[in-house]
Amino acid sequence: MTDTSQTLDTLPLNQKARIVEYTDDIVSQHLLEMGCLPGYEIYVNNIAPLGDPISVVVSGTIISLRKSDAACVIVSIKN
Repeated sequence: MTDTSQTLDTLPLNQKARIVEYTDDIVSQHLLEMGCLPGYEIYVNNIAPLGDPISVVVSGTIISLRKSDAACVIVSIKN
């Protein structure tokens, strides 16, 4: 099995992944405060009709994120 890394904003609907790291310090601080910790499982469960924002589930909590913020989250998918 190999791991594929990509940003959260490009993750397909309902595809589970693990948070690897953040590329922006300010966004990472906000997400860490909401419980989005590296190593936690995350998936996109809904996308707004115009594509922004997206709704993600992490640790059983639904969080709405701007796509620009989601682009700062690097996730890993196991293939």
